Amino acid sequence: MTKYLRLGILMTCSCLTFPAPLAADPDLPPWSERAIQEDIDLEALAASGQDPIPVLQPLGEQLFSAKFTSLDGAGRPDATGAIVPTKVRRKSHLAFQRLAGPDANACASCHNEPVVGGAGSFTANVFVSEGFESADFDTIDPQFSNERNTNALQGAGLIELLAREMTADLRTARQALLKKARTSGQPEKIELETKGVTFGSLTAYPDGTLDVSGLEGVDDDLTIRPFSQKGVFASLRQFTVNAMNAHHGIQPSERFGPAWTGTSDFDADGIADEMSTGQISALVAWQATLPAPTRMQDLPDVWEAARTKGEQVFETIGCSSCHIPSLPLDSLVFHDPGPFDTAGTLRQSDLDTPLALDLATLEWVQALPKDAQGRVLVPLYGDLKRHKIADTQNETYGNELLAQRFVARDVFITAELWGIGSTAPYGHRGDLTTLNEAILAHGGAATESRKAYSNLSEEERQSVIAFLRSLEIAQ
Repeated sequence: MTKYLRLGILMTCSCLTFPAPLAADPDLPPWSERAIQEDIDLEALAASGQDPIPVLQPLGEQLFSAKFTSLDGAGRPDATGAIVPTKVRRKSHLAFQRLAGPDANACASCHNEPVVGGAGSFTANVFVSEGFESADFDTIDPQFSNERNTNALQGAGLIELLAREMTADLRTARQALLKKARTSGQPEKIELETKGVTFGSLTAYPDGTLDVSGLEGVDDDLTIRPFSQKGVFASLRQFTVNAMNAHHGIQPSERFGPAWTGTSDFDADGIADEMSTGQISALVAWQATLPAPTRMQDLPDVWEAARTKGEQVFETIGCSSCHIPSLPLDSLVFHDPGPFDTAGTLRQSDLDTPLALDLATLEWVQALPKDAQGRVLVPLYGDLKRHKIADTQNETYGNELLAQRFVARDVFITAELWGIGSTAPYGHRGDLTTLNEAILAHGGAATESRKAYSNLSEEERQSVIAFLRSLEIAQ
C-alpha cells in the first residue's frame, strides 16, 4: 500500500503507480493556517499513465474553496494585479482593497451561487482594469476600471474545447487561403465559418500578407477566447493565473517566477514560489470538469407548457442566431496545458507530455446528446463570438469606458445562457434584476431581436422568461 497526503488527511491507495501529491512542507502542524499545502508533480502524473482527473480534482476543489492567507503569499506588497508582472507605483497600507485587489479570500468567495464554481451576487463584483498599466488604482471612477459581475464556471471545460476546435478550424482555413493566393498569384478571399458560426471574411495576397479588416467577432490572430464577458482569455489556465494574482495577490510561478522575472518572490513578501504549475493544473482540472448546466425537471404543468412555447418563440424572434442552442464537439480530451496557451502560462512545449483529461469518462458528459456523426452537442446557448450589443438608443450594455484587451467598450462575447435561471442578477455589472430587463437592454447587433421581443404579447414574453428560467445549474 502506498501512502500519500491529500487535503491534509493521511490516506492509503493500493495502486502502487499512483503519483503522490507532495506535501509542500512535511513539518507543518495539523493546525497550520496555510491554505496551500499539497502539490502535484505534473511530469510524474503524465508519465504514470494514470487518469489525471481523480488525482487533480480533489486538490483543485480544495484550492478553489481555500481561504488564502499571508502565509500562502496572499496580498500585494510590491506587485499590481496586472496581467504582466508589474511593480506597484506606491505601496498600499491596506491588506485588502476591493478595487484593484486583492479583493477576495477565496475563489469561492465570488463563485458560489447556487453552488461553488457558480456565479455571484452584486456584492461580489470586481473591478477590472484594461490589464496593463492601469492595474493600480483606488477609485471607482470608470475611467480606471470596469465593474463586473461574476460568471459561472459550470461547463467551462466543454466551452474551452469548443474554442480550441473553432480556433483550429479558422487557422486551417487561413493557411489554405494563403496557399491559394500564392498559387494563383491573385488576391483570394473567403468567408470564415466554423461549427455554423460566421466570423466575417479574410483576404490573402500572393506576397503572404493578409487583410483582416473583414473579420467579425474574433481577434486578428483567429484565436477564439471564450472566457470573461469580453471574451479575452483563451484558456482556463490563463484565466486562473490572472485571477490568482489579480484577486488574491498570489503569484503563480509560471508567470512570476525566475523564468520571466528573475526572482522567485516577485512581490517581495518573503514567500517564494507562491503557486506551482501543478497547483494551477489542479485548479484548471476542477473547473474543466464542473458539470454543465441542465434543464429543470418535473416542472408544474403550467410552467412546462410555457417553457415549450417560450423556446419556440425564442427561436422565432431571432435570439437563437447568437444564443445558438448547441454546438458540436469532436473531441472530449482536454489537454493541459492547451494548444493555445502562450507566454505567461505553462505551455505544451514546457512538458514532455501534457496532461490529457478525458471528459468522456464523466457521467454528466455521457448524458449529453450527440448528433448523427457521434459528436457531443454542447447545449451552451451561445456562439463564442463577440458582438456589438449597445448603441446610442440603448446604451445599457455599453456602460464601460475602458477597452479591455483592445476590445471596444460596446462589444462583448455572447453570454452562454445555459444555467441563466440560476445566475441572477444579470448584465455585465450585475445591475439588472430580471431577465425581462436584461433582454430589453440589448442594442447594436441584437436590436431587431429585442424589438421583436418588445412587440410580443405579454403571454409570449412570459413564455420566453419561463424557458430561460428553466435553464439551471443543478444543485
